[in-house]
Amino acid sequence: MLVRLLRQHLRPYHRALGFVVVLQFVQAIAALYLPRLNSEIIDRGVAHGDRSFIWRTGAAMLGISVVQIGCAVAAVYFGARVAMGLGRDLRSALFHRVGEFSTREVDHFGPPSLITRITNDVQQVQLLVLMICTLLISAPITAVGGIIMALSEDVQLTTVLFVALPLMLLAIAVVLRSMVPQFRLMQERIDQVNQVLREQLMGIRVIRAFVREPAEEARFDAVNRQLTATSMTAGRLMASMFPMVMLIVNLSSAAAIWFGARRIDGHSLTLGNLVAFLSYLVQILMAAMFATFIAVLWPRSAVSAERVVEVLDTATSVPPPETPLRTDDAAAEPSVRFEHVSFHYPGADLPVLHDISFTATAGTTTAVIGGTGSGKTTLVNLIPRLFDATGGRVLLDGLDVRDREPEDLWRRIGLVPQRPYLFSGTVASNLRAAKPEATDAELWDALDVAQASEFVRQMPGQLDAAIAQGGTNVSGGQRQRLAMARAIVRRPRIYLFDDSFSALDVATDARLRAALTDVVAHAVVMVVAQRVATVLDADQIVVLDDGEIVGTGTHQTLLTSCPTYREIVESQLSAAEAG
Repeated sequence: MLVRLLRQHLRPYHRALGFVVVLQFVQAIAALYLPRLNSEIIDRGVAHGDRSFIWRTGAAMLGISVVQIGCAVAAVYFGARVAMGLGRDLRSALFHRVGEFSTREVDHFGPPSLITRITNDVQQVQLLVLMICTLLISAPITAVGGIIMALSEDVQLTTVLFVALPLMLLAIAVVLRSMVPQFRLMQERIDQVNQVLREQLMGIRVIRAFVREPAEEARFDAVNRQLTATSMTAGRLMASMFPMVMLIVNLSSAAAIWFGARRIDGHSLTLGNLVAFLSYLVQILMAAMFATFIAVLWPRSAVSAERVVEVLDTATSVPPPETPLRTDDAAAEPSVRFEHVSFHYPGADLPVLHDISFTATAGTTTAVIGGTGSGKTTLVNLIPRLFDATGGRVLLDGLDVRDREPEDLWRRIGLVPQRPYLFSGTVASNLRAAKPEATDAELWDALDVAQASEFVRQMPGQLDAAIAQGGTNVSGGQRQRLAMARAIVRRPRIYLFDDSFSALDVATDARLRAALTDVVAHAVVMVVAQRVATVLDADQIVVLDDGEIVGTGTHQTLLTSCPTYREIVESQLSAAEAG
């Protein structure tokens, strides 16, 4: 997965990667040439007292060192640009992919996991790419070149190298084998911490209302300790690797000095050769140690890459049509029609909706009412394709919603969800989310209709008044009315109010519905409601019970023909109010 991910997303950076390879190659060659010059200074300059040779060779070594440093700095610069660019591209690709998901895919992964994948997992892959560009390219060049140069200095001493290298690789492999499952578990633990933290922040009022702070603290402490324990296990394994590597490096150097000293005493090796061999030995083993940095990062990055690719490879369950169809807004009257629609949630034994058929036409209000869990919200969510029907068809303006381009579908719909959400910003920025080019006059007009202009005028800054994330700095009723104003600003062809009047008092509800009359005169209005008072004047009331339509008609018609509706009415209204 990791190799595939890098191969796909590093293609735009092939030129920068080429610079990195060239720079790392030059740096490695320069590093390999320095010990040879140092050996010549010892054997020719120092041994014969040739100061001019020492100065000339020393100046050459200084120049080569400057080139080596310059190449190293430039390679890190280009490598950092590649790594940062890759991180940016992956985050962007993940964000756009998640934006295409239906509610089904978002629920499958979970918001905490998606946040972790877009941030932490991408960061792990990005760090690996940076280390590859910085170390991995020069390491094999240094290792191979060092072995060749070491053999040219003394073949017999190279035996030390052929013992040390396999021993080092074996030690690294043993540790890495234990680290991979720990890193996979660590990412899952991070997801759990994010999930608990997110739940506690969003449910802080409930936690305080039921005095659940100690229990929630214990719950967070449990997942936090699990993450800490997993991190400590992985950290101990990682920490054990470097002492082992340094032990092998130091023992190898000591062995080379021991055997080299005996060969010098036997006049079969010069001091310069021994010093050069030691330099090459250290370079080779250090190159192997640098490779261990990559080896340490690789398992965790591989796990992160799997999680990133899993999101990128997940296709949305509401794909756009291959050949989208359009209707002429001027010619076609808005309408919504359900034709024998059924819907199953994944893994559910029974359908949430079964054989739903009705039509909502322009200039009329269709209300959907029923008991809790009867499928009212699910039915409304099928219109903007938050889900796709598993059976039958949902037609908007005569075309199946699955045959329309998503943007074309959504611009026709003004949705006020059951749980209205406001974004951090201002009142104006939230309303203009529906229509970016809307003027201030249009915003105030929408606020007047939604019965929200009075409290907005009292807020400091009015349209520029600050709104906190989620709208937490306004009341539930104010948040509901601002969400309605946002839908009204768009002036869509289809209005969907999903239990949007529940947070309003009866008087505000009545004034809002009266103000809406002229605005929605040529549009389709669908209202999901729990309160009978909200649907009394609807042109058509659809009664749901266990996902099936048990009655359709006006209030008066249903009172006599639908026992389920009559039961709902009697539970909320007196006989006089019911009419």
